[in-house]
Amino acid sequence: MAEHYSSFEPKGTRWLLQRITAAFLVVVLAYHFLLLHFVNHAADITFAGTQVRMSQVGYFSTMVLFLVTAAFHGVNGVYNALVNQGLDGTQKTVVKWSLVAAGTLLVVQGTRVASAMTGLF
Repeated sequence: MAEHYSSFEPKGTRWLLQRITAAFLVVVLAYHFLLLHFVNHAADITFAGTQVRMSQVGYFSTMVLFLVTAAFHGVNGVYNALVNQGLDGTQKTVVKWSLVAAGTLLVVQGTRVASAMTGLF
């Protein structure tokens, strides 16, 4: 039988965070689809409506947390998939910091867009 291998340390912090972020993303993604695809259909979504939703502190906070969580979950997952494929040494370090930079830029730009959508900035 094949041996199970994972770059995640069993029950380690990154392993736990990957599971927690997955659970959070499932719930928030379901909320997103329900609100923006079933309650309000695509034709009903307007820039003005987005500004109204984003100006609500709870909605804004949820969307920014959704962005941060999705970025972490994606970067962490890609990094560990590459490590599972045998990435090591200098390449591992370069990939890790490149993914950290890309994730950070994504969160910064996404937060800037979300802030602009509030209509307050």
